[in-house]
Amino acid sequence: MGKTALIVIDMINTYDHQDAEFLIPAVESVLPKVTGLLDRARRQGVPVIYVNDNFGEWRSHHGEILDKALSGPHSRLVEPLKPDESSLFVVKARHSVFFETPLTYLLHQQGIDRLVLCGQVTEQCVLYSALDAHIRHLQVIVPRDAVAHIHADLADAALRMMERNMGARVCDSGELWT
Repeated sequence: MGKTALIVIDMINTYDHQDAEFLIPAVESVLPKVTGLLDRARRQGVPVIYVNDNFGEWRSHHGEILDKALSGPHSRLVEPLKPDESSLFVVKARHSVFFETPLTYLLHQQGIDRLVLCGQVTEQCVLYSALDAHIRHLQVIVPRDAVAHIHADLADAALRMMERNMGARVCDSGELWT
């Protein structure tokens, strides 16, 4: 058995995009669960890897992405989730955390074969990341109360697909690192 990592997907966000008005309430509802996962993972020594969209800013790096989100009107959704000094950060350009990123290499180097996926958006980036993890023979856990959605019905379907089609364990966040 290998090692587990907590993957925080797209939570460093300015919420200046299409459908943000639908996403923000879901993010507000999962924020305490995501921060709880972060706290417990860090206390247990579980690696935390932020994989975040670069929002088309091709000259940006993780510090600039964080600074921009923290200086925006929705900084209250980002502040509690800030990466700490031990967090790793991978910048992505598309939906999956794996698509043309160094994440596969990083996981291999760290001996990680189990991922806990939290963040946003359940029916988009979380779903596609779970699929890409599955085809890489990685175990996937998705805490249903720590993923935010735009469309609740699609999120429910995505969670069912992850569980049924990808063998993901879908659970409550409180079941992890207790």
